[in-house]
This record gives sequence, structure tokens and C-alpha cells, in this order.
Amino acid sequence: MNSYEKKMVELLRFGKEHGGVVATKAEFEAEGTRTDELLRLLEIAHKADVGLALKIGGCEAIRDLLEAKQFGVKYIIAPMVETSYALSKYISAKQKIFVGPEQSDVTFLFNMETRTSYENIEEMLELAARRPGCDGVVFGRVDFCGSLGLGREEIESDKVTLVGESVARLCRAKGLQFVVGGAVSIDALSNLRRFHAVHLDRFETRKMVFQASALGAENLPQVLRNAVHFELLWLLNKRDYYGLLHGEDQARINMLESRWKVLENG
Repeated sequence: MNSYEKKMVELLRFGKEHGGVVATKAEFEAEGTRTDELLRLLEIAHKADVGLALKIGGCEAIRDLLEAKQFGVKYIIAPMVETSYALSKYISAKQKIFVGPEQSDVTFLFNMETRTSYENIEEMLELAARRPGCDGVVFGRVDFCGSLGLGREEIESDKVTLVGESVARLCRAKGLQFVVGGAVSIDALSNLRRFHAVHLDRFETRKMVFQASALGAENLPQVLRNAVHFELLWLLNKRDYYGLLHGEDQARINMLESRWKVLENG
């Protein structure tokens, strides 16, 4: 492991011990995480003794589900599930890939992140609560605001928080998990506590997943700051890795270009 990765392990371990961190997170969807990147993140997670949450590319992303199974992902999140039909496709896909007892090691979630998904949420939660179904909902607040035509500055507004509280109540009634994501930082703590008062299992930043009980942790503000540091280190690590790949053949390219110019002119 390089120095960036060792520091990331250190930050995750501190988060687990002092701030309720249960997983780090990758996205095949918006981030476009590559397999080699996922393997690096998996090693970091394993050394820190936390799980990995993976947002797959869609409700029926079979290849993504196969990789999630192969690499032992703990949480799987399907994005842009806006209707009960889309949710049924997700449930069918995960039933196909994760057979029988294999499902007990994974938590299957779907994102509620648009106006349309909220309008259909009761019907979707009814389906999710059946068996086979799935385990719960992630409230993606950034995209939800975007679907309403609101900016990021509205994420902590009452309008958005009241939506989250209503979905939390529905999840509690159905015995489903409720997770909050989207611009989670120190500024979100008061609203996260509002969700927790209703029903909240976890909350997540871009690269860290926290159990809801961490809201009572004295060191949570520090761990949330560390989550920003962790993401920065991850991006720096990616930059240097791909920069090395980009540069490793440059001397050979330069030599061949010089030789080709000689041959072309000859």
C-alpha cells in the first residue's frame, strides 16, 4: 500500500472506533468506478475492518451484481428506481445472482432520488416489504433537490427534510431500512437527528457510511471532516495511479515516433 492508502486505512479505522463508520463506498453509476479501483478500495476496507457499499449502474445491472457478489460487497444500492416496475426488475436481478443464503450477507437497497420516485414510494415500499423484496431505501437528497429544480443550498431545507421524514415513517411501518445520503456533512447533523427521531438506520457521505447511532458520538464532527480528507486522498491516489500508467510508455512512444519520422521521410 502507498502512503495515501495507508492514511485512508487510518481514517477508516478511526471512523469505525469513534464515529460509527461501517463501510466505505464506491459507485459504478455516477463515479464510474473501474474494477481495479474497486479492488484497491476493497483492500483498504478489509485492512480497516469495514464493509463496502456499492451503487450499481441501474436497476437491472447484472454484470455489476456479479462483480458485487465476487468481491463480497456488504451493501448494494440501485439508483434511479422510480416505479414499482423498476423495483421489480431490481428484485428479479438480485434474486438471479444471489441465491438462497448468499442474500443474508448483503443488504439490498434502492435510491429514492427524484420527484417521480417519491410520488410512487408507497407502492414501491409495499413491493419491497414482500418476499422476495429488498431491505430498504436510500434518500438521495442531492438528486432529489435537482429533480424539484432546487439547488444544493436547499438540501437542508424543511421542504426536503419533511419528505425524508415521511419516507422514514413509511419504512418504519414496513420494517424496512431508511438511509440518508446526499451532501451529508456537519451542516446536516440537525436534520439527521430529525430523521433519527423518526427512523434512521445509516447515513452516508460520498465515501463513508455511518450507522445512525453515531449521531450521539462525541467525535462525529471530526470523523465527518475525516470523510472529506478520505475522499481527497482517494482522488489523489487515483490521479497518481493513472498518471503513472499514462507515463510508463512515454519513453517508448517518443522513441517510436522519432523512428517513424525517419522511416516516413526515408
